[in-house]
Amino acid sequence: MFRYFRSHIGWKIFFSYILVVSIGAIVLITASEFVTPRAFDRHLAAMSAAIAEMMNHEHSTVDLTQDLFNNFRAAMTESLTLAGIASLIVAIIVSIIVSRQVVAPIKAMMKASRYIANGHYDKRVFVKGNPEKGELDELEQLAVTFNQMAATIERSENKRRQLIGDVAHELRTPLTNIKGSLEGLIDGVIPPTTESFHKIYREADRLQRIVADLQELSRVEAGAFELDIQPLSVEVLISDIRVHFEQQYKEKAVNLTTKIADHIPKVLADRDRIAQVFINLVGNALQYTSPGGTVTIQVTALQDKVQFSIIDTGIGIAPEHLPMLFTRFYRVDKSRSRASGGSGIGLTIAKHLVEAHHGKIRAESEGTGKGSTFIFTIPAASEIDDKVLQKLST
Repeated sequence: MFRYFRSHIGWKIFFSYILVVSIGAIVLITASEFVTPRAFDRHLAAMSAAIAEMMNHEHSTVDLTQDLFNNFRAAMTESLTLAGIASLIVAIIVSIIVSRQVVAPIKAMMKASRYIANGHYDKRVFVKGNPEKGELDELEQLAVTFNQMAATIERSENKRRQLIGDVAHELRTPLTNIKGSLEGLIDGVIPPTTESFHKIYREADRLQRIVADLQELSRVEAGAFELDIQPLSVEVLISDIRVHFEQQYKEKAVNLTTKIADHIPKVLADRDRIAQVFINLVGNALQYTSPGGTVTIQVTALQDKVQFSIIDTGIGIAPEHLPMLFTRFYRVDKSRSRASGGSGIGLTIAKHLVEAHHGKIRAESEGTGKGSTFIFTIPAASEIDDKVLQKLST
């Protein structure tokens, strides 16, 4: 019961009122107990003196009943006044203490919000109690949410700064190469041959690919695209991918094979977007597989999903790199990736596209030199889904 009252601010405010009233009443009663007898004795002594004086004057007429009542009323008024003042002072002090306890989280959040508004994103609000044990009231829960919001803002700001630095770094290399080649042509150091112009063109093309990838990453991260979900044949989808990469794999002398299990259902996917996922993953596998190696596209059914695995015999991935592979601009081998012109965001785009299909993607590898496997799943299309979508399309 104490935990229930502790975690509800309405009950805390209610009991704070009861506490202030109770303390005021206790102080009033206590003060009255101490003050009333003394005040009554003092007024009774004054009355006794008046009676003695009256007896010395035979002709004095004093109403003893009225005088006794007046002295009693004066004693009670004096005692209640002093007791009331004391209880009021104590009630004010207790109210200030209680109100500070209640308002403290709000003031802390106001102070922290000012820091965050000024760019200090590491500011947090101290919260008493354990959230997991239900020891927080509504204001303290709000403080916890505030801290979570501040942490999210801090992460977003760090990502923004990192993105600016990564983009500047990625664009600097091709721009430097283009500028250097043009300066060499202008100064006559580099002869104006076809190869020189081809080199400049390749760097400009690389620059264009980076910009296109950045635009695509911006769209997929913001969810600024629509999926045309249709039941797709897995066999046709894999066949299209093989045709797309056939020439590239032949030129590098890498074998591209497929293993499709029996009775694979259709998948619910956007044809162009899911093809983009395959292009990124199969293209990556080709990039990091040496001539004579093999890349295998394997397809299996998992209950209501279809699993695609791109398995290569390439350079492999060290375990410490696996959790970071789908982070934008992250490269396992920076010099190798840069030499081949990769932007470092293809896997990030693939991750967002797979998740947009309500699927999941991951990478596995036994270590350097032992190849790697990229696995993603997307929903399978049931017969009902197929019929419904066919009706909608007609």
